[in-house]
Amino acid sequence: MLYARMLKVTFLFFLVGLGLSSASAEVISDSVLIEGHYRSFHYNNVSVASVKRPGLIFVLHGSGGNGQGQIKSAAKMEQQANAENMLVVYPDGYKRYWNECRKASPAEANVENVNEQAFFEGMIQYFEKRYNVDRSHVFAVGTSGGGHMAYKLALTMPRTFRAITAIIANLPDTTNMDCTPSGKAVPVMIVNGTLDKTNPYEGGVVVLGKNMTMGAVRSTDRTLAYWADLARYKGKPTQENLPDTDPTDGKTIERYTYKEKGKPEIVLLKVIGGKHDYPNDIDVHVEALRFFMRQIGR
Repeated sequence: MLYARMLKVTFLFFLVGLGLSSASAEVISDSVLIEGHYRSFHYNNVSVASVKRPGLIFVLHGSGGNGQGQIKSAAKMEQQANAENMLVVYPDGYKRYWNECRKASPAEANVENVNEQAFFEGMIQYFEKRYNVDRSHVFAVGTSGGGHMAYKLALTMPRTFRAITAIIANLPDTTNMDCTPSGKAVPVMIVNGTLDKTNPYEGGVVVLGKNMTMGAVRSTDRTLAYWADLARYKGKPTQENLPDTDPTDGKTIERYTYKEKGKPEIVLLKVIGGKHDYPNDIDVHVEALRFFMRQIGR
């Protein structure tokens, strides 16, 4: 059923030069044809030259964004990812949104029920063909709506994605869930702020911009518990206070970890005082990379 609606993937190739702040790098923009729609993505040409049989990390933008808009925020992660033999890819949502698991989303991607699983499978096939990627090392990190898309990949494609990280995103409430979970546990890291009014830490209705309602989400505690229960953890996670490297930002971070031999690692980074943004104390994408690399070593 997962790929039942996936038509034969064809490729449209074109190059777009993009100057980055740190180097005269070239970003390659390409697309795959999925059920009549050309779905686009971007990746750094400099990265390609430095990897051999790489893994893949998909960096997913938030609602209303695009893939190229994420390149700068993930620059440190990409530099380290290359050293870890990982290729970083920045896909574009359908008309700037994802068809994730929130039933109430008015985005065209959701209304038209675009086939996101086919899109990601198509991109993986693309990188297999061109760069001989290692399909056992495929990951996704997403912010806000991209975090919801990362959850969907973990819920519906757990054998494809080794692990995911969701930033400032909670799982949809049960009344707002329109994905059919596989029931298979995967490693998940969550990064959420306690003062986030867009993605309420304690759960509630998500409202974007001009009263664009995305329906209700679970609390962060319930979201963490969902993944921990799926991995069959009992009891409480271990807690660790991260160094407050920027005392001026009014934020501190607590790490909660479920980790046992033979079970997927489940982590929450609780950003005390965090809003719908990235904390200054850590680079969230670098933290995601570290989390992903730990899963390869397990």
